[in-house]
Amino acid sequence: MAEHSNIHDQCLLIVDFGSQYTQLIARRVRECGVYCEIYPFDVAQSQVEALGPAGVILSGGPETVTAGKTPRIPEFLLQSGLPMLGICYGMQAMATQLGGQVASSRTREFGHAEIQLETNNALIDALATTAAGRCNVWMSHGDKVTKLPSGFDCSASTPSAPIAAMADPIRHFYGVQFHPEVTHTAGGEGLPKVFAQDICGCAGTWTAANIVDDAITTVRQQVGDDHVILGLSGGVDSSVVAALLSRAIGDQLTCIFVDNGLLRKGECAEVEAAFADSRVSNQLPLKIITVTAADEFMSKLADEADPEAKRKIIGSTFIDVFDREASKIDGAKWLAQGTIYPDVIESISVNGPSATIKSHHNVGGLPDYMKLKLVEPLKMLFKDEVRRVGASIGIDPQLLGRHPFPGPGLGIRILGDITAEKVRMLQEVDAIFIAGLKSWDLYDQVWQAGAMLLPVNSVGVMGDERTYEKCVALRAVQSTDGMTADWVDLPYAFLQKMSNEIINKVKGVNRVVYDISSKPPATIEWE
Repeated sequence: MAEHSNIHDQCLLIVDFGSQYTQLIARRVRECGVYCEIYPFDVAQSQVEALGPAGVILSGGPETVTAGKTPRIPEFLLQSGLPMLGICYGMQAMATQLGGQVASSRTREFGHAEIQLETNNALIDALATTAAGRCNVWMSHGDKVTKLPSGFDCSASTPSAPIAAMADPIRHFYGVQFHPEVTHTAGGEGLPKVFAQDICGCAGTWTAANIVDDAITTVRQQVGDDHVILGLSGGVDSSVVAALLSRAIGDQLTCIFVDNGLLRKGECAEVEAAFADSRVSNQLPLKIITVTAADEFMSKLADEADPEAKRKIIGSTFIDVFDREASKIDGAKWLAQGTIYPDVIESISVNGPSATIKSHHNVGGLPDYMKLKLVEPLKMLFKDEVRRVGASIGIDPQLLGRHPFPGPGLGIRILGDITAEKVRMLQEVDAIFIAGLKSWDLYDQVWQAGAMLLPVNSVGVMGDERTYEKCVALRAVQSTDGMTADWVDLPYAFLQKMSNEIINKVKGVNRVVYDISSKPPATIEWE
């Protein structure tokens, strides 16, 4: 078994069958103070033994267990003696593999449904039920369990799914056809808590304060007396990393801020000013080296229009610049990054073989020619956890409340090729949009906002003259960790004002549109 710090000693394993809600399950578990990790359904026994979980949660998934070659629960997990909770597909897989039966239902259940409790147990009792034992839940399934495995009782039912929940309290095996992890299930957040703490016996040690202590200890053990370079952006993630490293290793840290020419208007000066005072750590001001490399980035991006190619160019150039600057610092052996869990999930599949949605320049390791090793203290944290950690160490709320900004910057918000004029144009548009959100007290109601410059010219009329100029798209979304997002219903009066102000003040723009796509199916960024 692998050595763990205290906050990892008691944890849950989440087995992913490809559900869109898998990350939400993980967050629900962590919200009740228990650490967990996500592994694909074909996880190796050695990986599970190294993790040492106190219990297992099986996610939902898009497949049907009635087919022959669909994912199954690893047999060693079923024989491990660990408590197990199957959700949707996870329940169906459990029923099938333990001797029950699953069949396609003539009546599928998608969305709101009402279950009737049939028998009581510690898990199902966590739901917010009526006096008659009914509860509103969220369903998403076309198959149903038709025969219980030996040792199981039916815990809940619906007219379409006579076995909507099942339990074997002796073996601590539980299954629910509905999704307790979504907010639409009344009292659903109580199920992961009861399962993790009461059934699996996990203490609620996964707290912001404990995460900070663990990160500091881990960093000190990892880097020793070596010098660390931090890629500072001024965003939430790098700010929290700066604070953690400052506390952990003090003057062994040097921050490098790269101005790639693709930042927001005035952002370089804002970042330098923010990190020159005490808003990030009681050990500030930090040692910061600012590198002006806009010409280098723009030269390498010249005439490139492919989104993935642009990301790779920006990422490789970023690494080149870092390598040059780091080589000037005596004793620098580590590169610290603000990589977080959603970055890892989207770039390096944890769901088995899958296509990469988009690459991240701060994920996946460093090229062999770089002499620096990676230290990533936030790598297993969701964005909401990063903010809670930042708050616990006293980072200024305004810094913590900053909207996420992509590593490639405006380079992926300018669709098509990138020129200095397009950057100038989009910087002005973005500045107006963000300032408007703040002045209308909308900024804190939005998780992320920005503007996209589209490769589209449209006809307009300005001053009785015909124009043929650019179109920009405004984007504002609400999210918790970036894995899913909904577009924000901004007031029409605000959007009207933004459109007028952008068109009147930004030369080269004559049309403004608002993006009302959610993630999925769209991503937050356009590239």
